[in-house]
Amino acid sequence: MPRWLPLESNPDVMNEFIHKAGVPESTSFYDIYGTDPELLGMVPQPCYAVLLLFPSSKQGEHKAAEAARIEKDGQVVDPSAFYLKQTIGNACGTIGILHAIGNNLDSIELNDGFLKSFMEDTKGMTPEERGAHLEKDEGITTAHGESAQQGQTSAPSENERVDLHFICFAEVNGSLYEFDGCKIAPINHGSTTKEDFLAKATGVCKQFMERDPTSMEFTMVALCKSA
Repeated sequence: MPRWLPLESNPDVMNEFIHKAGVPESTSFYDIYGTDPELLGMVPQPCYAVLLLFPSSKQGEHKAAEAARIEKDGQVVDPSAFYLKQTIGNACGTIGILHAIGNNLDSIELNDGFLKSFMEDTKGMTPEERGAHLEKDEGITTAHGESAQQGQTSAPSENERVDLHFICFAEVNGSLYEFDGCKIAPINHGSTTKEDFLAKATGVCKQFMERDPTSMEFTMVALCKSA
């Protein structure tokens, strides 16, 4: 499996990445400082997506139980949901960004660039084909590498074991989905609206935190209309 340098959960780094990639300046990432209503009230609206960075080592039991439940009971996944499998080590940050953008193209009009080209080229592909296509995309690969070298912390090496993992939450046709390229499929977390999406998405993030209550390594960022 090819490996990239991990991306930092830093809105400044992410914004430089997406704006260079073709996302207009009218859309940006912002920190989410907590799940309390007053803290969520600081997040600009409309909010298009939420990215959660979390330590993955304590989530394995839940992940296995969730996969078994879906295999047994099934779930409804909207066919229009944009999803790609992660086939590159440490690429979860950029894959989370791709999920955030790809599931909001009705609200975000991309400028010409490698991100718009990726979305057009992978339209109609399977999640596995999209993951393979990302491996060959020179524009995104280069932009990820440049962004991974930035931020407030020094980047680990490509081969270093990193426990932190990014996932994305987005609303698709009235349902809240969790997009994790390492899971079997997008996870349907039930109904939502554009108005209560932020509260419901961070509510699921809170469940991740409750499964690892002593960790201080959780961070959340929101993709929103720029304030």
